[in-house]
Amino acid sequence: MSKETSSKTYRVEGLSCTNCAAKFEKNVKSIEGVTDAKVNFGAGKIKVEGTSSIQEIKSAGAFENLIIQDEDNQESEGGQKDSFLKRNWKLVISVILIAIAFYFRATVGENDIITKSLFISAIVIGGFSLFTEGIKDLLKLNFSMEVLMTVAIIGASIIGEWAEGSIVVILFAVSEALERFSMDRARQSIRSLMDIAPKEALIRRNNEEKMINVSDIQIGDIMIIKPGQKIAMDGVVIKGHSAVNQAAITGESVPIEKQIKDEIFAGTLNEEGILEVEVTKHVNDTTIAKIIHLVEEAQGERAPAQAFVDNFAKYYTPSIMAISALIIIIPPLFFGGDWNKWLYQGLSLLVVGCPCSLVISTPVSIVSAIGNSAKNGVLVKGGIYLEEIGGLKAIAFDKTGTLTKGTPSVTDFVLSDTNQENQYLSIISALEILSQHPLASAILKEADRRESNYQMIDIMNFKSVTGKGIKGDYQGTTYFVGSPKLFDSELIRQASVMKIYEKLQEQGKTVMIFGTAQNILAIIAVADELRKSSSEIIAKLHQLGIEHTIMLTGDNIRTAKSIGEQVGMTDIKGDLMPQDKLDYIKELKEKYGKVAMVGDGVNDAPALASATVGIAMGGAGTDTALETADVALMGDDLQKLPFIVNLSRKTLKIIKQNITFSLSIKFLALLLIIPGWLSLWIAIVADMGATLLVTLNGLRLMKQK
Repeated sequence: MSKETSSKTYRVEGLSCTNCAAKFEKNVKSIEGVTDAKVNFGAGKIKVEGTSSIQEIKSAGAFENLIIQDEDNQESEGGQKDSFLKRNWKLVISVILIAIAFYFRATVGENDIITKSLFISAIVIGGFSLFTEGIKDLLKLNFSMEVLMTVAIIGASIIGEWAEGSIVVILFAVSEALERFSMDRARQSIRSLMDIAPKEALIRRNNEEKMINVSDIQIGDIMIIKPGQKIAMDGVVIKGHSAVNQAAITGESVPIEKQIKDEIFAGTLNEEGILEVEVTKHVNDTTIAKIIHLVEEAQGERAPAQAFVDNFAKYYTPSIMAISALIIIIPPLFFGGDWNKWLYQGLSLLVVGCPCSLVISTPVSIVSAIGNSAKNGVLVKGGIYLEEIGGLKAIAFDKTGTLTKGTPSVTDFVLSDTNQENQYLSIISALEILSQHPLASAILKEADRRESNYQMIDIMNFKSVTGKGIKGDYQGTTYFVGSPKLFDSELIRQASVMKIYEKLQEQGKTVMIFGTAQNILAIIAVADELRKSSSEIIAKLHQLGIEHTIMLTGDNIRTAKSIGEQVGMTDIKGDLMPQDKLDYIKELKEKYGKVAMVGDGVNDAPALASATVGIAMGGAGTDTALETADVALMGDDLQKLPFIVNLSRKTLKIIKQNITFSLSIKFLALLLIIPGWLSLWIAIVADMGATLLVTLNGLRLMKQK
């Protein structure tokens, strides 16, 4: 078997608990040639540094029958998965032997040699791997779940409880299978995204069209996408027009219009026209590939609740063993109790004390929630951020591109003579096309929308007047576009003109006057339009109990207040430089504790980094947002913000429910010991029932809308 050098990542199926993951990691680290290994339990992956073969990695996971796959060769490995019967043949044989044993117990008695032999055979066959791992761990003083079960089953056999010992073996195996299934199901919720993008695409090279595997497609290739086809690679449209369903990437249910120069993402669906797309990224760098990678990394990050449970379990298991030992020894030695009875009670405590349900309670919830959020267009970078969102007291928003569309447009065009609308707009546009003013594009876009013929107008003697506006000559007349300072003060004193000008300014718009030296001909107002959903989203956040919503912007305070009041913000701050935003976020953290900042991921980077949770807008087209933010809203709007706040709170609630329920079962078992009512049957059913309930409870997060 050839050995792989350097760094290699493998997918691991069958990791049911963090204890198993830790043991597997330790086994891999002990392989000769391996310098380091790190298991990502949430994603079901292991990264190995050094020299090793896949066979050696498989051997290291044999104790748990782990299935190891080369991450880069999933298709070929996927077909080699063993069937359920092949993986669990020992369990199946044990169940059959126990069924036969119960038949013999009913007919010839439980003390018959055949009955005992059948129960013993079921215990040995079904529990062989459990015993070998349990004894190894016991010798190393590593008090794992396998140790608890091994001691309990051996103890039951010593006192002649063969039937109950065999049932413990079977139910423990079933419990582990349930854990394994639930974790694999939760992990699969995000891995299924890998199948969204096609494995090949129709590519035109050298005037020849042919289907090419995505791994062989190069940047600059021309990809042809027909109606109804899924898109295989990221790129830019160079020909065609169509509606593309981007739900897999952004969570948007409504198809988005795509035309020349628009971005296209792998995994999305072309619904209408034929598109020709120039490929801009390799297959491993596509947006969907990055999403999958980042989500799997996030699933490996331990949330605070999970870290607490893992640390608690380190001390919990040895404590259960100590309490069990005291229950076995103290009543017979000091109170004349029956040794067999109290040995039985102590063994029952070992079984019910197994921390399976406690250990799995948090990771299954975190993995399910992160997978669900990714499918709904919200990329959460780790369990810690998922928890933090649920505890937010205040959310600060950048204005431009977040609450507004980020592209200015003409909102008002007031004329002195309505019959001259096209003529005046054409002259204004002809002047603006020569200027470098940032709002010129909004006026030109409006002219194009109205099909104005401004390209036919020749402006002579064009001049830009710093701080005031622009002017130029057309057909012997000098025209001005700009602030009132550009015009004669007597002319500007026309009350009707200034009244309109001031009213539009109060609305937070940038207002320009158009006219000649003798007359004011028009007033044109430009503004960054508010997103239709902004006020609705802020209202929903207030309903969810987030009392403080703050708008931070570099715009003047009058514009800021106009926008902020329309949206429904509780606090508005204008005239802010990036450093001012950063300082204000620090103030908010001191005042409210947990604060989120929502911005575009580029201009607001310092404030995003300083906030408890940095939330970036439009992550689907922005590598910076994907890499720097704690949370990325893949669609370019705020629609998903209430969803992720709700999901976070639901996740915290379910984690608390799971931990409380798991510990309550253990405490109840301790109470049952006092009257001597705890049996191995009750213990194993309680433990398996707790594991099943917390697992199903955690998986509910996959369906959260």
